[in-house]
Amino acid sequence: MNHLRVAIVGAGPAGIYAGNILTNALRQAQGPVAEPVGARIDLFESLPAPYGLIRYGVAPDHPRIKGIVTSLHEMLDAGTTRFIGNVEVGRDIAIDELHERYDAVILATGAIRDAELDIPGIHLPGSYGAADFVAWYDGHPDVPREWPLDASAVAVIGNGNVALDVARVLAKHAVDLRPTEIPDNVLAGLEASAVTDVHVFGRRGPADVKFTPIELRELGEVRDVDIVLADEDFETLDAAAATNNQLKVMLRTFQSWRDRGPSGASRRLHLHFWHAPVEVVGTERVEAVRFERTTPTESGVVGTGEYREIPVQQVYRAVGYFGSPIVDAPFDDVRGVIPNVEGRVSTGLYATGWIKRGPVGLIGHTKSDAMETIAHLVADVEHGVLTAPTVDGDVLDLLAERDVAYTTWDGWLALDAHERALGAAHEHTRERVKVVPRDEQVELSRSGSLLGS
Repeated sequence: MNHLRVAIVGAGPAGIYAGNILTNALRQAQGPVAEPVGARIDLFESLPAPYGLIRYGVAPDHPRIKGIVTSLHEMLDAGTTRFIGNVEVGRDIAIDELHERYDAVILATGAIRDAELDIPGIHLPGSYGAADFVAWYDGHPDVPREWPLDASAVAVIGNGNVALDVARVLAKHAVDLRPTEIPDNVLAGLEASAVTDVHVFGRRGPADVKFTPIELRELGEVRDVDIVLADEDFETLDAAAATNNQLKVMLRTFQSWRDRGPSGASRRLHLHFWHAPVEVVGTERVEAVRFERTTPTESGVVGTGEYREIPVQQVYRAVGYFGSPIVDAPFDDVRGVIPNVEGRVSTGLYATGWIKRGPVGLIGHTKSDAMETIAHLVADVEHGVLTAPTVDGDVLDLLAERDVAYTTWDGWLALDAHERALGAAHEHTRERVKVVPRDEQVELSRSGSLLGS
């Protein structure tokens, strides 16, 4: 086997890392005739553009995090992996058809749905999933262009980075987002926002938050927004007992905000701890959220029997992401992942990233996760257990026969240049202005590229 043909489904960090790691690994692997094995890798993506949650799941005011795009760009630009966008596996091409054309298929579709929060009233009008809101402010092509921001007080349930991103974007003045790549429709929506108070709730205490020091520190740098903390939430906290430097930094940040106190800002961001949500209250729409106060135990937290209602007009649940099934691929409906053993799903089928292990960990975890999966794929190559493709020909020909308007890497470069040009031409120079409609992205990509290159 001198050339291994591999299809990767999902062009976020997990899929791109998997392609890059596989390319490097196979350069050292030995085939049946003791010759180095090369790879022809096709990277399928349901969206017209690459990068997955880096493009559509990271807040627009996070340029440091978005810097990962540079390395992902270099991997795809190297030409060892072919990008095929605007193709949904299970609709435009079946898993079985991929198996007919490739030695191996790697599923890297991530987790983009909101996990459920099973409490009464959670589906009242005015209650939303954080993932949907993130998709809106990041200009995802498949969500509505408008978002209702007519509430003055909102609740964000969760203590992770997504919860903090949502809270920060809601509290931040739209003018301070202008220099970013935020889409024009989102900027207009935030400029008309009625939000004055954002409440973030966590079941555990300040020492158990899941966000990072950078995320936390950025809150205190938001202009004209006061951070409000309750002294009672820190009564059981022993700052001297912090177990690592990261936690010590965050606790010092909390203490500095407590010492500083309110400044009279026009907006406020309230951080509540030891609050477990038990009900979203309302008749025709959200009117409040009811919480039970919690207290720490050796094994976690327990309810105290004390209940409180916080008046709000909107609720955002940010309690995690959940994977989506792929047609004709196995799926665990409880965990929201594809069942696998260290990335092996079945002969010739593999998984990596959040669809493999669930939505936990940062970018670094995604890379090491891909290394584990690829190690098993390479071992399967070396042991000759993979089934060779039974259908010849370029998959692009099949997609063309079906009138699938697929996009390419050259097409992405054209779309990328167009968005950057829109930003540069803006009255207030911006990094880029995202093109939101899917059909417009596809048209720009296809007209600006040589298809099949």
